[in-house]
Amino acid sequence: MNRRTLAILAALGATTIYALNHTIAKGVMPHYVQPFGFIMLRVTGAAVLFWIFSLFGPKQKIAKRDWGRLFVCSFFGMVINMLAFFKGLQLSTPINSSVLVTVTPIIVVILSALLIKEKITWQKAMGILMGFVGALLLILMGAEVRMDAPNIPLGNILLIVNATAYGTYLILVKKLIEKYHPLTLMKWLFTIGVIINLPITLSEVQAIQWSMIPPQAYASIAFVIIGTTFLTYLFNVFALTQLKASSVSAFTYLQPLIGILFALGTGKDSLSIIKIVAAFLVLAGVYLANRKPVRAKFLD
Repeated sequence: MNRRTLAILAALGATTIYALNHTIAKGVMPHYVQPFGFIMLRVTGAAVLFWIFSLFGPKQKIAKRDWGRLFVCSFFGMVINMLAFFKGLQLSTPINSSVLVTVTPIIVVILSALLIKEKITWQKAMGILMGFVGALLLILMGAEVRMDAPNIPLGNILLIVNATAYGTYLILVKKLIEKYHPLTLMKWLFTIGVIINLPITLSEVQAIQWSMIPPQAYASIAFVIIGTTFLTYLFNVFALTQLKASSVSAFTYLQPLIGILFALGTGKDSLSIIKIVAAFLVLAGVYLANRKPVRAKFLD
């Protein structure tokens, strides 16, 4: 098996882990671990793993002028993004989160226009509009009465906040990625994330009754820490050594499909007309917002 094939499998593996996470993480919350407490376990576990693996990487020091950007990146990527996602997932449903997480590329297009003055074509504008119509459908009309989803509209809004924070992180971290080794960068991003998250999450961490957690829930927690937070990053880094960034990001489109099928297969969620229409609009919007026009020189 050549390295390119392995890279494709790595990108597919990362997307699959992300997709499964919507259902697996929700199965633990809030009965065994509250969402904010879960985030503290997640960032702490990832920080420890990245520090261990960084021992085998290059020795780099962060320049003084980069610490400010590093702090802001951690705030958006390891604090706001994660807290909003897990709280939103607890309040909403696995299918809703699988769909809404894919609006991140649309958010990136909007923020790129605002922050780095990237031009928005009519095609991108149409994609942005379709994506947000789909998101609004889930927020305004996707409410259900479910014991495991106590406030679906608020949960969906938090999932949009998560996508916005992550989109901001992707734009701001770009300069740091070009300058520092991934292991160096991630060990510090997650370490800062631990420090910022500590006062926000401490009460929920202290509330965890470890002796009451069954083995299956422990396995789910380990999956989120090792799989969703650590392995996915390593898989994507390896994939980027053989594939273009656009090719790796294209695997994001598989996440709703895998996430929905897994949620349905495990009986953790169900489909409705609103979810189907919203998913179509969001995915079509993401495709249009990120597709290069065939006649770009005439459209720009």
